[in-house]
Amino acid sequence: MTETTATFLVTEADADSAVLRDVDAGQVYTLADNDSEFEPEMVVGATVKPVPPMDVVYELVDVDYARHVDVVDTDLSPTKQAMEAAESLSVGEVERIEREGTGELHVLSVPPEDTEQAAQDVITDAETVARAGRVGAVRVEVRRDADAGVLNVRYLPD
Repeated sequence: MTETTATFLVTEADADSAVLRDVDAGQVYTLADNDSEFEPEMVVGATVKPVPPMDVVYELVDVDYARHVDVVDTDLSPTKQAMEAAESLSVGEVERIEREGTGELHVLSVPPEDTEQAAQDVITDAETVARAGRVGAVRVEVRRDADAGVLNVRYLPD
């Protein structure tokens, strides 16, 4: 087997090992040790390779970065751009808007009475952190307008 270089989400970690999931391919890699002291929900840019003879666990070859993604529940309203995008969405739909440079914006239309629960679901979902890793974001802001049933999830660079 060969080396794999990717962006990973740390799904589990303790003093002895860590489990990494490639945020693009979904492949899971169990590290033979956790010398880098990775913690769950960190995003890691690294290269791993299998440990012989069985090739069932992996070791780190190189780590480009290891960071926590800040997922922030803001009291800010969705941006004007998000509110305009939401006008054309039906309940349950999502629009993804690319940012200039790094990051992404998501606009979700939800039933107004479910807005707060939907916001909490986004905030606590590990996939929010994985998506941040995919788009190179280090901060995720969740904004909402409960009256309109609009969530604005902003995946932001440094």
